[in-house]
Formats: sequence, C-alpha cells, structure tokens
Amino acid sequence: MAASRRPVHPDRRSAVVAGASSGIGAETARALAAAGFPVALGARRVDRLEELASGIRAAGGEAFVHPLDVASTESVEKFAAAVAAALGDIEVVVSNAGLLAPGAILDATTEQIAAELDVNVLGAHRLVRAFGPGMVARRRGDLVFVSSDTAVRARPFMRGYSATKSGLEGLVEALQMELEGSGVRASIVRPGPTWSEMGSDWDAEAGARVLTEWVKWGHARHSHFLKASAIANAITTVVSAPRGVHISPVDVNPEAPIAKEES
Repeated sequence: MAASRRPVHPDRRSAVVAGASSGIGAETARALAAAGFPVALGARRVDRLEELASGIRAAGGEAFVHPLDVASTESVEKFAAAVAAALGDIEVVVSNAGLLAPGAILDATTEQIAAELDVNVLGAHRLVRAFGPGMVARRRGDLVFVSSDTAVRARPFMRGYSATKSGLEGLVEALQMELEGSGVRASIVRPGPTWSEMGSDWDAEAGARVLTEWVKWGHARHSHFLKASAIANAITTVVSAPRGVHISPVDVNPEAPIAKEES
C-alpha cells in the first residue's frame, strides 16, 4: 500500500539535502532546520544521517532520514517518494553529493572519470528529474547546486573533479534559462577551499602533492580554509530570498588572515 501524503501548510517549505552525512551537507541540514525548514536527509551512510537527525530534533527542528545514492536512478526515485510521503511537497532541493579523488588525468582510467561524472553531474540531474517537475507544476521551488571554484579555475591532480564541476555549472546555467518565468529558481553556490571530510581518505603523499601543486599554480594565496557552516549559511540565504529575487551564482571564499602592521 502506498504511503499517504502528508497535508501541506501553504507556508511550509520542506527541504531535501543530498549528501547530508558530513561536511557541507550536514551543516546545510542544520542551518535549514534552524531556519524553520523541515529537512529530508539523504546519503549512503544512514547511521550518520540518523545521528544528524537526532541532533536536529533535539534542537527543535524536524528531520526525516532515508538512504540515497545519487548514482542510482532507482535509489533517487525511492528517496523522492519516501520524502514526499513524510514531509509533503518538496520546496527546496540541495544537490550536494560529490565524489572527489586525487590523481593525474593521464593516470586515471576512463571508468574512474565516469564514476565522478555519474555522481557530480548525472546525480544532480537525477535529483532535478525527481523533484523539478513537481516544483514547476506548483510554480515555486528552489534547486540549489553545490559547485566548486574549480569549475571556473581548474586545479591540477584532482582527476576529473574540475571537469565535472564545469559540466555541472553548464547544466545549471541552461536549466536557469529553461526555468525562467516558471517560479522555480536554479542556483549555484560555489565554495572555495573548505574543511570537510572530502579528501580525508586520501593517501598522505597524494594529498601533499595536490596542495603543493595548488601553491605552484597560484591557487593557494594563504592557508585559510572555509568552515562548512559558511557554505551552509550561503545556501540558506539563497533559498530564503523573497520571491522575485534570484541569488546566483554565489562565490564563497576564505578571507585571508589580517596582515600584521609593520613596525
């Protein structure tokens, strides 16, 4: 028997966060919940989602957990059906799930590049297909895509990541034009270097090479990185903008340390 759909209050704006088990996704779920959005948390690590949901509920927010693998169309469709039954019509979707690995393009297999494209680009499109048509039918909604500064300035030895983020932004820019006048906003949030679990499983030598190359090519002017909460706050600002206002793209970069005064 199909689950019954929850009645929806006109002012209720339920939100989906894909890739919510850690980093930017987890902080975004917390920020949206604190701002009054009921949040549906999706990722493969369900145990991490349950822990996050418990914290949100303890703080007075509303959270729903369901497994999600954006590389699987079947998983995305099951997730979409489950969250609609639990939270009603979805007004906000944050596409944050990502795959990042170190390595040279020459050394990468085509299958490795394809896996990154499947998560970072096709995964975002699966979410658009699952939630976008309903938003257009209701003539309101926000689709937010977490990109990267590597989309506009490629970084070496990050395999296919820059290509996937450039591809994602091309997809979203076309989507923005197609959605104009529909009441649905498609927005890009583009983080600079950010502390998160992405890269925490890298081999130490590979990670050191990546950072060294960043300095060599002028990508790291200083040592400061963003906290994931800074990206979460930017996303919350984008989806909280009043109707008639579209904030995109949003570049979020770490501020340099304040220079010491010369004596």
